[in-house]
Amino acid sequence: MMLLTPETREALCANDHARRAALAKGEREPDPIPVVRFFNPVGHATWLATEIDPDGVMFGLADLGFGSPELGSFALDEMEAIRLPLGLGLERDILFEGAFPLSVYAEAARRAGSLVLAERLLHQAAASLKGGR
Repeated sequence: MMLLTPETREALCANDHARRAALAKGEREPDPIPVVRFFNPVGHATWLATEIDPDGVMFGLADLGFGSPELGSFALDEMEAIRLPLGLGLERDILFEGAFPLSVYAEAARRAGSLVLAERLLHQAAASLKGGR
């Protein structure tokens, strides 16, 4: 599976440009909503990415499944090169729609010790605020 579609890459690049522009003006860095979610189909690793620089280095939240999700950078080419059992590679969650700024996901993931659990809790909380389940 192609990890980035042209549309996804464009959205990630736009966030990178917005961050660089804000920094150049001495403004506070933006807190964008993640654009894409990657996951290990045979393990617990999950990544949310908000931007990509011209060298293919993305920034976002990474949870490798050890109970300590953290913000950081990860290279697209390295992610695409990962080979898992059964000939699988990392996958892009084609149904992912970011609903919260990256800082919200990061704080929830730190508290929960898991990005996947944090996503579930955030969506449940949002649904209960809307009166849904």
